[in-house]
Order: sequence, then C-alpha cells, then structure tokens
Amino acid sequence: MKIVKLVVALTLALLVPVASAADGLVSVKSPYSAKETMNRLEELVKKRGLKVFARIDHAAGAASIGKSLRPTELLIFGNPQGGTPFMECAQSAGIDLPLKALVWEDASSQVWLSYNAPAFLAKRHDVAACPVVENLSKALAGIAEATVAK
Repeated sequence: MKIVKLVVALTLALLVPVASAADGLVSVKSPYSAKETMNRLEELVKKRGLKVFARIDHAAGAASIGKSLRPTELLIFGNPQGGTPFMECAQSAGIDLPLKALVWEDASSQVWLSYNAPAFLAKRHDVAACPVVENLSKALAGIAEATVAK
C-alpha cells in the first residue's frame, strides 16, 4: 500500500507545475507572462462564481512615484460561503480574508502565482482543525493549477 501511495504522489508531482510552500506561501511557476497569468486567474476566479474585490497593480504604483518594479499584481477575491465558516472558527481570520493571489515576475523573468496556504492561515489563527480549511486549500490549489495549465 505504501508503494502505491508513493507512486501516486510521484505521478501527481510530475503532472503539477513546480510549487513551493515556504512559511505558508505557496508559489506555482507560470508558463505565461505576468499579465496573461493574472488575466487567466481573474477569468477563472469569476467563472468559479467568486467575487473579485480588487486587482492591484503594484508595478503601476511604483511607476507613479518614479520607481520601477517588475510585474507584480494582486487579486483579492472570495465569497461568503468559504470565508464565513473560516471566520466562525476564528473571527481574527478576517484580517487574511478575502483570499489573495499575487502574480509576479522574478529577477530571471520567471512568472509566479503565489497565495497564502489556508492551513497556514488556520494555524496562524490557532484553528488548525477548522473544517473549511481543507476545502479552501483544494479550491485554491485547483485555481492555481488551472491558471498555469498549458
């Protein structure tokens, strides 16, 4: 049984774009430009029935004060069906909601889609056993994977 689980885990690892999760931040490589990645993300979020509250272009903000910043955009989105149960576990989780995803380009021109892992947020708010965390985690991972899929 252990071998089967290992084979399944390795197969999934090969099918999913490279992702990392350091200190609660999940980052997935995108094969698209930053603008195209963000456009794909926003379209997908809307198709899944989530509300987009804001799209913030940090590079444009930097340019407004005469500074330059590689492409960096933040999408703030969500819906009460996911957020409310999380806040019922810990109302302080409202500081981290609605959900956010950052699309950014690193110094080597690699584009990334990053988001806060719900399990990390639950731990931060001392509600690691909150039942909504697993569903939020699956939803965010699915959105990220679909956004960067070829």
